[in-house]
Amino acid sequence: MIIIASAGALVVGIGLGWLIFSKKFQQEEKKALEKAEIIIREAEINAETLKNNRILEAKEKFLKMKEDFEEEARKRKNLILSNESKIKQREASISKQFEDMKRKEGDLDRQKDELNEQLDIVKRRKDELDKFHQQKVSILEKISNLTADQAREQLMESLVEETKAKASSKIKEIVDEAKLTATKQAKKLVIETIQRTATEHAIENCVSVFNIDSDDIKGKIIGREGRNIRAIEAATGVEIIVDDTPEAIIISGFDPVRREIARLSLHRLVADGRIHPARIEEIVAKTQKNIEEEIVEIGERTVIDLGIHGLHPELIKMVGRMRFRSSYGQNLLQHSREVANLCAIMATELGLNPKQAKRAGLLHDIGKVWPEESEKPHAILGMEIAQKYNEHPAICNAIGAHHDEIEMTTLVSPIIQACDAISGSRPGARREVMESYIKRLKDLEALALSFDGVHKCYAIQAGRELRVLVDAENVNDQKAEMLSFEISQKIENEMQYPGQIKVTVIREKRAVSYAK
Repeated sequence: MIIIASAGALVVGIGLGWLIFSKKFQQEEKKALEKAEIIIREAEINAETLKNNRILEAKEKFLKMKEDFEEEARKRKNLILSNESKIKQREASISKQFEDMKRKEGDLDRQKDELNEQLDIVKRRKDELDKFHQQKVSILEKISNLTADQAREQLMESLVEETKAKASSKIKEIVDEAKLTATKQAKKLVIETIQRTATEHAIENCVSVFNIDSDDIKGKIIGREGRNIRAIEAATGVEIIVDDTPEAIIISGFDPVRREIARLSLHRLVADGRIHPARIEEIVAKTQKNIEEEIVEIGERTVIDLGIHGLHPELIKMVGRMRFRSSYGQNLLQHSREVANLCAIMATELGLNPKQAKRAGLLHDIGKVWPEESEKPHAILGMEIAQKYNEHPAICNAIGAHHDEIEMTTLVSPIIQACDAISGSRPGARREVMESYIKRLKDLEALALSFDGVHKCYAIQAGRELRVLVDAENVNDQKAEMLSFEISQKIENEMQYPGQIKVTVIREKRAVSYAK
C-alpha cells in the first residue's frame, strides 16, 4: 500500500511538472514568434529601402549615360558639320585651281606657238650664219694658205705646249712645297723623338783598373821572374801593366770581354791567395765560363726589357756581347738599346710597325760583335747573320743599308739610319763629338758677342737656339730686327751645324729707383 501511495504521488508530481513546463514552452514560443515577426518586418522595411536606393541609383546612372550620349552625339554632329564645310571649301578651291590650270594651258599653247615661230626664225638665221661662216672660212683659208683642219691642229699644238708649260710650273711648285713640308715634318719628328729619349754620356775606354789593398800584392801577381804575369797575359790575351801607380794595376786591351775576364780572374786570385800558373789557368777558365753565362743573361734581359720575342739564342748571345764592346767611347749595347727605342717612337709616329723597327734597331750593329775575323763591313756582315738566323727581310735590309752599303727597299731602313745617326751624333754620346759640340756652342756665343750693342748671349736647346740680350739705350726695335737677321746670316756663312738655329734678340728697358 505504501508503495502504491508513493507511485501515485510520483505520477502526480510528474504531471504537475509537465504542465508547468508546457506552459513555459508555450510562452517562450509565443515570444519567439513575436520576435520573428519583428525581424521580418524590419527586413522587409530594409529591403524596401535598399530597393528604392538601387532604383534611384539606376535612374541617376541612366540619366548620366543619357547626358553623355547626347553630348557625344552633339560633338560628332558638330564634327560632321565642320568636315562638310571643309569639303565644300576644298571643292571650291579645286574648282578654282582647275579653272586656273585651264587658263594656263591656254597660255602655254599660245607660248608654244610663239616659240615655234621663233625656232623657225632661229633656224633660218643659223642657216644664214653657217653660209656666212663657210664664206669666212674660205676667205681665211685663201689668206693663210691653210685648211681649217690644219689651223685647228696648229691651235691644238700651241694650246698643248702652253698647257704643258703651265702644268710643269705648277708641278714644280707642288713638289717644292711638298719638299718643304716634308723637311719640316721630318725635323719635327726627329726633334720630338730625341726629346723623348734620355741616355747616358760616353764612359767607356780601352783600359780597366784593378784596385788592390797594398802594393805587396803586385809582387805576387808578377811572380818569380814574371812567370805569373806572363801566364795571366797568355791565358787572357791582355796586357797587365804593373807600375808605380799606388794600389792599382792597369789592364790594357782592345777587347772589353778579355779585359773583364782578366779583371775578375785577378780579383779571384788575390782573394784566394794562391797565385801560380796552374791556378791562373784554372781560374781564367772558370771566369771565362761565367762571363759567357753572364753574356747570355745580359742578352736575355735586354730583349725582355725591350719587349722583343722569338729572337734566336745565338743572336741573344751576340746582343749580350755588345755590353763589353764600345765605339768612340760609346757602349755598343747602350747605343743599340737607344737606337731601338728611337726607332720604335719614330715608327709609331709614322704609322709603321714599332716592334719590327725596334727589333731592327737592336740588331743593326750585330756585325760588330761577330767572334770571327771578317773583311766585310759590319753592316753587310750583320745582314748576313740576320739572314742566317731567319730574321724578316725588312729587318735584314735595314741592317745592311744603315750605312748605305746596299739599297734601301723598305720604310724601316731609313728610320734605322736616322736613329743610328741621332744616337751617335747627339751631344754626350761620344767623347769626340762632345768636344766638338762644346766648341761649336762657344763659337756660336762668341760670334754673337762680336756685334755692337750685344750685352750677353746664351746658346740653348742643344745649340738650336741663340738668345741675344742687347742694350736698350744703344739698340732700338728696328735695329734689333736687323741685328737678328745679320747674326743669322753670319752663322749660315761661317759655321757648320746640323738642322737650323733660331736667333732671338731680346731688348728690354729697365727703370730702377730707390726709396730712401
